[in-house]
Amino acid sequence: MENKRDNKSFRKLIVWQRAHELALAVYQFSSDFPKHELFGLTSQLRRAAVSVAVNIRQGHTLGTDLQFLRHLRIAQGSLSEVEYYLILAKDLGCIEERDNQVSEASRGEVGFLLHRLIESVEKRKK
Repeated sequence: MENKRDNKSFRKLIVWQRAHELALAVYQFSSDFPKHELFGLTSQLRRAAVSVAVNIRQGHTLGTDLQFLRHLRIAQGSLSEVEYYLILAKDLGCIEERDNQVSEASRGEVGFLLHRLIESVEKRKK
């Protein structure tokens, strides 16, 4: 079943809300990363975190379930990038333990919600 979505209803998606919160948190704590990482780890982590929310939004407003699924899977890929960059930041000593725990919990929640939404959209297509 294909359906059209309006351009603003993506904000009602819990997964988008949580992905947006993750991106905001990443921006906040990564501002404390070493300045020499500005164009490396800081930039890559921020880009990946933003990409999760952006792809959820883009897929949702494109209009078809097939396009939505494609973008949700891209969002999953970006989320796995976030996971690695958080591991790297921790191992390099760029991130405080508390920030790491909070962001990892947030990343895990977004991953769970993305997975469940993909399952739901796939069932709807059948």
